[in-house]
Amino acid sequence: MPQTTMLTADGKEAGSVDLAETLFGAKVSESLIHQAVIRQLAGRRVGTADTLTRGEVHGGGKKPWRQKGTGRARQGTKTAPQWAGGGVVFGPHPRSYEQRMPSKMRRSALRGVLTAKQADGAVRVVEGFALDEIKTRTMLDRLGAWNAEGKVLVVLAARDEKVERSCRNLQEVRVILADSLNVVDLLQADTIVFTRDALDRAQAVYA
Repeated sequence: MPQTTMLTADGKEAGSVDLAETLFGAKVSESLIHQAVIRQLAGRRVGTADTLTRGEVHGGGKKPWRQKGTGRARQGTKTAPQWAGGGVVFGPHPRSYEQRMPSKMRRSALRGVLTAKQADGAVRVVEGFALDEIKTRTMLDRLGAWNAEGKVLVVLAARDEKVERSCRNLQEVRVILADSLNVVDLLQADTIVFTRDALDRAQAVYA
């Protein structure tokens, strides 16, 4: 069973903690993770772009000029695509970009990402943040003591106003709940910080 060191708020070691084999010792499938990322990013697309076809453009009931005798090409309506302000050919219309992916495959991709991050030494488990007040400077000191560098993903078991507001002005820090883990946020993070309660919650939900 994989293990990692648990840290106190000031960065000191507070023993070790067991990590679920199914969550941090799973098989890493790059193709499956890639599919999960594409699905999640596609689901974020709104799909509201819309253009008017020639039948939806207002007007166009009269021929621009008579059929014969002008020397110009015949034209039937100003709503035709070749006219400025006319309809659009093969333009975008509202659609859903959602991609279906079985839940077992999504779980497997998530486990693979957590396993890879743990193998890279990017996972931290802490006892807690020990914040007496909402203060960004204190949060920076905590992250520095835990050697949490780069883009940091803070995982909480439940909403914590002190932690969330202390991280609000930190551009490279994102706070997420343990039961809302996803492959995109995990992959984008250079360091993942779990509280002990959040780790237990994640292992109960995903393991």
